[in-house]
Formats: sequence, C-alpha cells, structure tokens
Amino acid sequence: MLMPTDLDLRKLRYFAAVAETGNLTRAAEQLHIAQPVLTRQIRALENELHATLFTRSARGTDLTPAGRQLLEDARPLLQSTLALQRRVRTAERGSSRFTIGFMPGLVVTAAARRFRERHPGLDIDVLRTSWADQTDVVHDGRVDVSFVRAPFDERNLTQLPLFTEDRVVALPARHPLAARQSLPVAELADLYLLESPELVPEWRAVATEFGTGAPRQRRPMLSMEEKLEHVAAEQGIAIIPRSTAQFYTRPDVVYVPVPDVAPSRVVLVWAKARNRDDIQEFTQIARAAVTVPTADADADPAPSTSG
Repeated sequence: MLMPTDLDLRKLRYFAAVAETGNLTRAAEQLHIAQPVLTRQIRALENELHATLFTRSARGTDLTPAGRQLLEDARPLLQSTLALQRRVRTAERGSSRFTIGFMPGLVVTAAARRFRERHPGLDIDVLRTSWADQTDVVHDGRVDVSFVRAPFDERNLTQLPLFTEDRVVALPARHPLAARQSLPVAELADLYLLESPELVPEWRAVATEFGTGAPRQRRPMLSMEEKLEHVAAEQGIAIIPRSTAQFYTRPDVVYVPVPDVAPSRVVLVWAKARNRDDIQEFTQIARAAVTVPTADADADPAPSTSG
C-alpha cells in the first residue's frame, strides 16, 4: 500500500474525487476549488508517479489501469487518515463516545441500551448506513462497530456473523403477481430490478435484457425509500431482506417471499486495527441481544477475521 510520506495526501484526495465522479467539473465543485487548479494538481500527481491516471474525452474522465490501481490503494489510505483525524479530535475534546452503525431494517436498540447500562458515562450514538458506505464508516472512524449486510468488502475487518434471513420481492400492490403466496425468481425475469444485479445473482441468471418498464440507463438507488417509490410507481421491483420489508410497510407495495434467492446475512464488523476492549465487550452484548427476525433464519455466532 502507498505510504503517506510517498504522496501528497491532498493530491491523492483530489485524484479520488475525480475518479469517483468521473468528471473534473463535478469533482472541482465537490472539492470547492477551481477546475484549472484541480487539473494542475492531477497533472502534478501523474508527473510524480510517472503514470497516466486518466484518459480524457468529451464524456468525462476514465481511469487507466494505473489509475484503477491507485484508486484501490488510495481509498483505505484516505479512510485511515480520516479515522486518525477523528480520533485525535476526540482525544483533544476529552469526550468518550461509542458509535454503532446499522443497515436499514436492523434494530440495534437492545444492544445499545445494554451497553449504555454498563457504561452510564459513555456517549452512545447510532448511525444509519447504506450499501454504499456500510463498511466505509468503519474504516474512516465514523463508527466503532457496524451491523452490515453481505455482500461487503471484507478486507481488514473482523466479523461476528449474527443471523440470516429470507428475502422477499417488493411489488406494486396492483401487480398481477402481488396476490401470490411465494414466487420463484424465474417469474421475475421480465421485471426490472431496481438494485444492482450483483446483489441478486439468481435474478441476473434468468433476467431478460432490460425488463418490463426499465429505463434506458440504470443508475444506482442507494436508499430504500427511493426504491419503494419506484416500485409503487410500477417502474421496477426490489428484492430485499424480510426485516427491511417489515420496517418499510406501505399500502401501495406488497412483499412476496422468493424462496430460491439466497438469504441475507447480517454480520457485526469492526476494524482489525481497532480491536479494543470496549468493542470486544459490545460484540458479546450484540451476540445475546440481537434476535433473528424470522422463524426460519439460521443463527451463526462464530466470529471470524478477513484480511
């Protein structure tokens, strides 16, 4: 991995912004700097590395192989820097805080309450996450532990698997399939999936090219609220964990079990580098306090680590 002494972290942060937005103008706006300044900084970084990081066209910027490698190495480095800054500021304030991340549909109240009872002087906070940042918040120090849903990037995380739960398909209430008691994934092949097909490989294996009502270009929908708005408007479907469906009930959306889609795995994770006593204590509380939301889910309490 690239070391902080080898690179100007500011240039690295500028590079990551361009790589993630795919556009110099948007990246400059996000960074609150002028575009010519950003362009000069990217060129300076390329000169320092003796590598071309982007190919430029009228459509925007695309990463070269060297650029993709730099982005892969830069992300954990920048996250570690943010985490270091947060820990230093916390130490300066003298405050004591423990923050718990959680994905939509997961209820962490019982674990947080029991931890607070054991540590009445500790400031316990919670942070709702999404598919896009459920592990980023661990690496950059925004949370101490996080309840995540698989799949996720397992690198540099210690894991405590908690349970699995079945998944359901969210359909418009007026859809012909909405009255069914269960649905094989093959019967959803002509419908447009509102989430990444990577999350539902069973659907991807049988799906038609676009699906009924599919927009011309797929864009990621990160929030459950946005997905359900599109489902209700008959613009697609979402295949989600049962507990998430139970949390997001609405009259214009119906949830039907899809038994041949793999269940959702819920895991508690924390950074391997921050294996503190308070984190270890919380994991024991979480193991006992977090309940399986469905009768047929399988508990799996054995902790593991991933490098």
